[in-house]
Amino acid sequence: MDTHTSAPEPLPAVADVAVIGGGAAGLTLALQLRKARPHTTIVVVEREEHPVPETTHKVGESTVEIAGYYLREVLGLDEHLRAEQLDKFGLRVFFSHAGNEDITRRVELGHSVRPPGAVGTYQIDRGRLENALGRELAAQGVLFHSGTRTEEVELDPTTDHHRLRLRTADGTLHHLRARWVVDATGRSSMVKRRLGLAKRVGHRANAVWFRVGHPIDVDQWSDDPAWHARIEEGERELSTNHLMGPGYWVWLIRLASGSISIGIVTDAQTHSFDEMNRFDRAMEWLARHEPQCAREIGAHRDKLQDFRVMKDYAYSCERVFSSDRWCLAGEAGVFLDPLYSPGLDLIAVGNGLITDLISRALDGEQVEELAAIHNQVFLLIAEGWLSIYEHQYQLMGNSRVMITKVIWDTAVYWAVPGLLFFHDKLRELGELPTVIADLARFSSIGTITQRFLREWAAAEREPRHQAPFVRFYDFEFMRRLHIGMTADLDGVAFQEQFATNVRFIEQLSGQLVSTVLAEFDAEPWDETKRAQAEKWRSDRHLSELVEVYRQEADTVPVSDRWIRLWSADESISTGEAR
Repeated sequence: MDTHTSAPEPLPAVADVAVIGGGAAGLTLALQLRKARPHTTIVVVEREEHPVPETTHKVGESTVEIAGYYLREVLGLDEHLRAEQLDKFGLRVFFSHAGNEDITRRVELGHSVRPPGAVGTYQIDRGRLENALGRELAAQGVLFHSGTRTEEVELDPTTDHHRLRLRTADGTLHHLRARWVVDATGRSSMVKRRLGLAKRVGHRANAVWFRVGHPIDVDQWSDDPAWHARIEEGERELSTNHLMGPGYWVWLIRLASGSISIGIVTDAQTHSFDEMNRFDRAMEWLARHEPQCAREIGAHRDKLQDFRVMKDYAYSCERVFSSDRWCLAGEAGVFLDPLYSPGLDLIAVGNGLITDLISRALDGEQVEELAAIHNQVFLLIAEGWLSIYEHQYQLMGNSRVMITKVIWDTAVYWAVPGLLFFHDKLRELGELPTVIADLARFSSIGTITQRFLREWAAAEREPRHQAPFVRFYDFEFMRRLHIGMTADLDGVAFQEQFATNVRFIEQLSGQLVSTVLAEFDAEPWDETKRAQAEKWRSDRHLSELVEVYRQEADTVPVSDRWIRLWSADESISTGEAR
């Protein structure tokens, strides 16, 4: 287990930056700020004692490309990730079929070979990560005081310093003055509550999760050789595995400590929280909905390590950054949903903007306008991602629509926020008006397409028979967008590529609408589909997307196999190359 080598220096009376909260958000921010501005005096205070247990009681073990790049390249944690964490084998989803008694009969979406290392992702033991960050902060000269409670924060933008009242582990009261205060206290969110900035969202979902001290491996759930042969390179157990059904999904995340994290996430209207808010109830729920999984867990229930619940977990915020010298980091500001693992992504995006804002302010710049721009950029990204989840859990019972959604969502992520983050352009958006305009258009496309997916799923109650295994790289554009994040573009070349990517997402959305419309037209006897098709044709926004698709179809041809996914009369190709 990681440990700190020595006690931190005594708390000072004055600091440039006080970070309240020493979880992933606060620790990574302090490290990034220190690297960006080495002479900055930074104090991090955390109420829990450190080091924390390796398999700590926190959600957020899976990372995707933005967070992977942030930890590896921005924070310089490559050695820790390679030695102490697990390389992730991408997202993998198994859709419900025949009572979920046999995983080989379920439609599977995932990788067959390992994605390139340049876009590497990881399964994170949060305790190991936070302990490593604590050691690194000490090495970098950042004061990290665990076992220290923040009793009061007095924000006073009319003076040079805000004031904090702290209580150390031995009960000593300490007063700290800080030019900037960053709230990284998670869901308790001291500053957000004090300023009345909480913002409700329309996403209503619940989660329970627990860890078992045994490496449950989905690859061992069957000895079918054909099923095992689907994976040419890599191991299924190293994917972030999802078992998905109507209104729910279950995660299984293998951890380097030897444990496995298991979570149940449900739409609040479809599944009662009271059916799973205790471990025994959660096991009963799994026995009904995911019996094969329940049996595997039940065989090792004596190794249960913890159990946690979170009801109605999604929320947003009216403001996260202010020129009044305060910021909200991580879950202290916004929490969306664990699907697609966006938590550490939002930390990465937010921390980069906070670091830029505070660094410029401490260097003497006037940052009123910059704070407003950074705040708008962060909330635009967060609210755009929220549309991926809001009212979308109803799609999870329809494997065809949901696979199409996952492919679209993933392509969008790589094409737009991924490209922006890998090229460090988010903090420059105020100087890139054409990119901001493209980003706003992209946000609108997302809202329109997510609504279309809901309407498609509602009208198509009996999806066609489809390919049993769909790979992300079966579709040429997925590989291109995935690797494209690492293109190392700058200046005009970046802006042109960003505009091209947004236009391509419009084309994909238009192709989706056009393809599904043609299918509905082919079934005129189905009154529900006929009525829905008429509504779609009268929708100006959808018509505009279809027109983009038609304009681009000849110059940028894209097969519609990513939408049709049929296997009765044709199969998905083996397009996933090494």
